[in-house]
Parts: sequence; structure tokens; C-alpha cells
Amino acid sequence: MISNAERMANYAILLVFAAFALFPIVTILGAALGPSDSGDTAGLANFAQAWEIGRFGSYLRTSVLVSVFVVVGSVVLSVMSGYAFGTMRFRGSSALFYLFLLGIMMPSEAIAVPLYFDLRSLGLTDTFWSIAMPQLALSVAFGTFWMRAYFRASNRAIVEAARIDGASTWRILWQVLVPPARPAIVTLTVLVFMWTWNEFLIPLIMVTKESLRTAPLGLAFFQGQHTAGFTLLAAGAVIVATPVVIFYLFLQRHFIRGLLHGAVRE
Repeated sequence: MISNAERMANYAILLVFAAFALFPIVTILGAALGPSDSGDTAGLANFAQAWEIGRFGSYLRTSVLVSVFVVVGSVVLSVMSGYAFGTMRFRGSSALFYLFLLGIMMPSEAIAVPLYFDLRSLGLTDTFWSIAMPQLALSVAFGTFWMRAYFRASNRAIVEAARIDGASTWRILWQVLVPPARPAIVTLTVLVFMWTWNEFLIPLIMVTKESLRTAPLGLAFFQGQHTAGFTLLAAGAVIVATPVVIFYLFLQRHFIRGLLHGAVRE
């Protein structure tokens, strides 16, 4: 049993860390809602002005398209590859899995420049695919590792019972194993979405067209080209961060359940 003193100490520590984490957010929100540097606007008008000047509508649209493509593609591929590595034995499976692990350990900074020249030789730079495909590959590497760990810990008796009943490999995956794996899949979805949305280096290197800029990249250009003041920059930062916050809040219960579920299983 935890004593009252220990409980109060735990709450005090959590409050300190919560205040430490929330202080930058409150600061940015306060700056975004305060009077502008020129004194012409304040409050929600700052967001409207930042949206219009910074052209965030186009940037957010690109980020949404890239994120949806990467999330859907990486989750589907990760589920299938994780199922293969976690429940099947085939020749070269260990070497191939270590190749996927290499994709996790390899930072995007190390491959960005060679990847740019490879995509340029294929005529894919300054296209949607030059932004989405590298991030899809990086996400599948982690997703395979994540889903493999889940499927390896899954109940083998259920799988064997489904095979005895004549279920195919495809049916075992999507109808037997995937429904209980929803917390792990949702956690993977949230992580991939946040990583893809916040990616800055790959769009910066791969595209020069303004219409293909993602939201974080557009925010950087907004600071350098359209405003030198802090108020509109804070408003733009809030605009860029809002979709991630909404997405996380919408799925936070499943996200936390997936993390705890994985911790308990491991």
C-alpha cells in the first residue's frame, strides 16, 4: 500500500513535470493571442492574418495528403510484414529482419543527400512522391519491428485453432489477429502520423515548389520571408501544431492502452 505521504510526493512530482511541459505551450498561446508586433491585430485576428500571409492552407493540405498516404501505407505494410516475421519461419527471415532494423538505426540525415540524387536521376524530385516515399520506407522499418513484437507475443493457440478450422493465412491475419491488435495498431498510427507531420529535412531537400511545401517547412519560410515578429510566428506555430494535438487527443486512450499493453506483454 502507498502511504499518503508517498502519494502526495508523486502528485507533486507530476505537477512539476506537467508545469515544465505546459509552460512553453502556454507561452506560445499567450503570444499568439496577444497584440501583434505592429499593434494592428490581437486575439483570433492574429491567426487569420498568419493564415492569409503565410498561405498555411496550401501547406496544411500537402501535409495532410502526405501524412494520410504514409500512415495508411506504412500501417498496412507493417501489419503484414510484422505478421510474417512474428508468426512464420522462412529462409532468410533473420537477415531480412536485421535489414529492417538497419532502417530504424539509419538517421534520415545520413541518407537524405544520396536519396536526393537517386530520386533526381529518376525525375521524382519536386513531386509528392519524393516527400512521401522516403518517409513511408522509414516508417515501415519501425512498424515492422513494432508489429513483429506484438505478433510474437500473441496467443498461438488461437492461431493453431484457426488453422485447424481451415482458415487461410490471410484470414488468420485480418480476422483473428488484427482485431485484438487494435491498441498496438492505433499506437503505431499515432506515432507515424506525428513523425510524418513534423518531418522537416526530407521536404526541405526534396522540393523547391511552394505548392509542395509541408506545414513545418512552410512555417520556416514564413518566419524568414513574411514576418520577423514573434506574434504572427507564434500564431503560425499554433496552426501547424493543432492537427497533431487534435489527432492525439482523439486517440490518446487507445494510444496509452497500446503502450501499456506492449509493456505488459514484453
